[in-house]
Amino acid sequence: MLSMALAALDATIVSTAVPQIVGDLGGFSVFSWLFSGYLLAVTVTLPVYGKLSDTFGRKPVLVAGSVLFLVGSLLCALAWNMGALIAFRIVQGLGGGALQGTVQTLAADLYPLKDRPKIQSKLSTVWAVSAVAGPGIGGVLAAYADWRWIFLVNLPIGAVALWLIVRHLHEPERETGTHARVDWAGALAVFACGGVLLTALVQGGVAWSWLSAPSLALFGTGLALVAVVVLVERRAAEPIIPGWVWRRRTIAAVNLALGALGLLMVAPAVFLPTYAQSVLGLAPVAAGFVLSVWTLSWPVSAALSQHVYRRIGFRNTAMLGIGAAALILFAFPFLPYPGQAWQPTLLMLLLGAALGLFQLPLIVGVQSTVGWAERGTTTASVLFCRQTGQTVGAAVFGAVANGVLAARLGGASDLDSVTRALGSGTAPEATRRAIADAVHAVYLGSSGAAVLAFLVLLFLAPRKFPVLKD
Repeated sequence: MLSMALAALDATIVSTAVPQIVGDLGGFSVFSWLFSGYLLAVTVTLPVYGKLSDTFGRKPVLVAGSVLFLVGSLLCALAWNMGALIAFRIVQGLGGGALQGTVQTLAADLYPLKDRPKIQSKLSTVWAVSAVAGPGIGGVLAAYADWRWIFLVNLPIGAVALWLIVRHLHEPERETGTHARVDWAGALAVFACGGVLLTALVQGGVAWSWLSAPSLALFGTGLALVAVVVLVERRAAEPIIPGWVWRRRTIAAVNLALGALGLLMVAPAVFLPTYAQSVLGLAPVAAGFVLSVWTLSWPVSAALSQHVYRRIGFRNTAMLGIGAAALILFAFPFLPYPGQAWQPTLLMLLLGAALGLFQLPLIVGVQSTVGWAERGTTTASVLFCRQTGQTVGAAVFGAVANGVLAARLGGASDLDSVTRALGSGTAPEATRRAIADAVHAVYLGSSGAAVLAFLVLLFLAPRKFPVLKD
C-alpha cells in the first residue's frame, strides 16, 4: 500500500508546484512533460514488468522498481534545469510501472478469491486518496518549503516500503525453469512503439496540430513499430505480450472494457474541475471537493461488490455498474445552467459507486482465471489498456472540447486560454456558456465510452468467468 501510494502521488503531486518549478528552472514551454513523461514511462513499462514478474517472481521486480523509483526521486530533487528534471521524471516513471503493476498482481497472489475484494478496495482507496491529495501536498510543500521536497519526501516513505517488502514478503519457491529467457528485443520494441504512439496522442493538438508534420511522422513511425512488435513477438520463445492475452475471450473482453473505463474517466477527472470553477464559480478547493467525492463511494462500492458478483457473476455485476455509469454520465449535460454545486457533486458520488461495481469485479475475475505464471502478464495487460484509454481519452475529448469552444466563440479558442481569461475575470457570460457546452459534449462522449464497455461485456465476455481453484 505504501508503494502504491508513492506511484499514485507522483502522478499528480507536481501539478500545483509548476509556477515555483518554472520560476526556478525555466522551461515553461515544455513543463507539460513533467506529467506526460512520467505517465508515458509508467504505461509503456507495464507489459514488460508483468512478464518479468511471471518469469522471476514478484519480489525481485518490486524491489528493483522501488530502488529505481527512489533513485529517480533523488535525481529529480537535484535537477539543475527543466530538461534534467523531465529526464529524471521518466526514470521515476520507469520505477513506477513496476510498483503499479506488481502490487496489483501481489493482491491476487497473497489473498484467496473470497478475500481479494477487501484488499483490492483498500488499494483502490490508497490510489484514490493519493491522487486527490497529491496536488494539495505539492502546493503546500512548494509554498512553505521548496519544490524539491516534493521528490525528497518520497525517500523516507519509499525506504520504509522497501524495507517492509524485503523483510516480510516471502514468495513460495516456484519452478521457473533453468533457462528462463527474457524477450529483451520484444521489450525494447514494445517500449519504443508505446512511447511513440502515446507521445503522438499526448502532444497532438497541444504542441502541434493533428495534421502537422510532427504528428503525422509520429503516428507513421508508431504504426511501423506496431508491425515490428508483432513480428518480434511472434518469433520470441517467451514474448513480452503473448498472443493468448488477446485470444482468450475473458482477458480480451476485460482489456477492452477497462480501456473504455480509462476513456470515460477523462471527463470527470480532467474537465469537471474546470467546469466547477468556470461555470459554477467555485474556488479551486471547492472545485477539488466536487471531484473528490467519487473517491468516497468508489472503494465502498468496490468492497461491497463481492456480495453482488457472488450471486450474479463477475460479468453481470460489471455490466450493472457500467450501465448505471452510462446513465449518470448522460445525465450531466441535462443539469441546469449555471446550477448548484450539489448537483454535479451528487452525480460524482453516484458515478464512483457505479464504477466501483464495474472495475473491481473485472480485475478480481480476470486474475482468478489464470495461474501464478500468467497472472503478472494478465494484470499488466489490463492496467496497460486502462492507462492507454486515459491517454486516448485526453487527446480525443480535448479535441472535442476545443472544437465546441471554437464553434461557440469563433476563431481558434481553446479550453486552456478561455479558462485563463476566466481566471483573470475578463470573460463574458457567453464564454461560461461555451465552456458548459464543451464539457457537456465531453460527458456525452464519456457516456458513449461507457455504452461501448457494456456492449463489449455483453457480446464478448463469457457469461461465467472460467475461475481456477485457489
